[in-house]
Amino acid sequence: MEIVKIRLKPGKDKSIARKHPWVFSGAIKEIEGDVHEGDFVEIIANKGRHLGYGHFQNGSIMVRVLLFADEELSDNLYEDRIRSAYNLRQALGLTNNKQTNIFRLIHAEGDFLPGLIIDHYNGHIVIQCHSIGMYLDVEKIKSALLTVIGDDVKSIYLKCSGTLPKTYEDYTGDRFLHNEVETPQIALEYDNKFAINWVTGQKTGFFIDQRENRRLLGQYAKGKKVLNTFCYSGGFSIFALNAGAKLVHSLDASQKAIDLTDENVALGDFDQSKHKSIVDDAMDFIKDLPEDYDIIILDPPAFAKHRSAKHNAVQGYKRLNAHAIRQIKPGGIIFTFSCSQVVDKQLFTNTVIAASIAAERKVRILEQLHQPADHPISSTHPEGEYLKGLVIQVE
Repeated sequence: MEIVKIRLKPGKDKSIARKHPWVFSGAIKEIEGDVHEGDFVEIIANKGRHLGYGHFQNGSIMVRVLLFADEELSDNLYEDRIRSAYNLRQALGLTNNKQTNIFRLIHAEGDFLPGLIIDHYNGHIVIQCHSIGMYLDVEKIKSALLTVIGDDVKSIYLKCSGTLPKTYEDYTGDRFLHNEVETPQIALEYDNKFAINWVTGQKTGFFIDQRENRRLLGQYAKGKKVLNTFCYSGGFSIFALNAGAKLVHSLDASQKAIDLTDENVALGDFDQSKHKSIVDDAMDFIKDLPEDYDIIILDPPAFAKHRSAKHNAVQGYKRLNAHAIRQIKPGGIIFTFSCSQVVDKQLFTNTVIAASIAAERKVRILEQLHQPADHPISSTHPEGEYLKGLVIQVE
C-alpha cells in the first residue's frame, strides 16, 4: 500500500531538521492521499524533500516522528528500539536486579518511540499507548518484547483506556496480550515490597518515576515524623517506614488510594503501629497540622496538563507550598514536586521561593530532584523533562 505524504508549509521543516519528534497541525500544508488516524505516513518538505516517517493522528500534534531523513525504514524498528532501551536499563543495573525489579522500559520520546510507554514489574510488562499508531502496532510491539526479553517475560498487559483519544472508537479494551495472571503482583523497589495492580490502578499501576526520590527520602526519615500527602499507593510512606521513621501519616482524598497504601503497609516488616492513613483533602489538611511533622511530602497530580492552565497551576503550587512552609516546625524538611510538563523547573523553583516569601519563613534549597534515568529525555525533545522537585529546609 502506498504511504500517504504529509507536505509541510515553507520553512516549517526546521524543527524536524533539528530532530524534534512532533509535527504540529499548523505546520502542515496539505495531505496527499486518503489518511486515517494511526496511519504510518511520510513527511516531506514543501518542495518534496524527504524528512521522515511517523504516525498520523488528528489533533494539535498531527505526526509523531519515528524515523528521520537519515534513518532507514526497517521491519525491525520496534525490535531495534526496544533492544536499545533494554540495553540501557541493563547498563543502569535495573535488569536482573534482586533488590529492584520495577522500572520503565520505554519512555516514549526519550526512547525514540513517541506515543509508547512500557513498564516492567518483576517480569510483568504493561504497555500503554498514547497514540493510535502505537495501538495499531501493538502486536508488533508484543512480538519485539518477547524477542528481546524472551522467557523472562511473565505476562504482557495492554492498558490504553484513558490514554487514547476519547473520539477513537476502535479500541477493544484493556486486556492481557500474553499469559493472563492474577493481580496484584508483588514487586520490589530497593527491597521495599509493593503490591502492583496494573488492571485497576492508576497509570500502569505505580508511579515509577519517583523511585530515586523515595530512596532519598529514606536517608532523611530515620527517627522522624513524616506526612506523605497525595500518597496514592504509599510509595514514600513505605520507604520512610523501612528507613526507621518514628511515625508516618499517609494522606489522600481517595479512599481507593488509601486502601492501596494500607495493602502495601501490610507487606512491610516494620512496626505497623507507626503508620496511620488519613482520607482528606491535602490543601485543607495542611492548613492546620495535627502533628509537629519533621518531614512533609507534597507530590500532587499535575495541576496543569495544558499551557492554558499554567497560571492557575502556578497559583495552586504556591498555595500548597506556602501552607506547608507556614505549618512545618523550625528545621523541618519538605519534599515538594511538580509533574506538570508546562511548569518548567525554573518556574517551579521560583514558585516555591514565592511561597516561602508569602509564608514569611526562611528556606534553604538542599536538593534539586528530577525523573530517574529510566525516564530519559531526548536531547531534541526537552518537553520530556516533566518531573521536577526540591528538598527544602524551613527555618
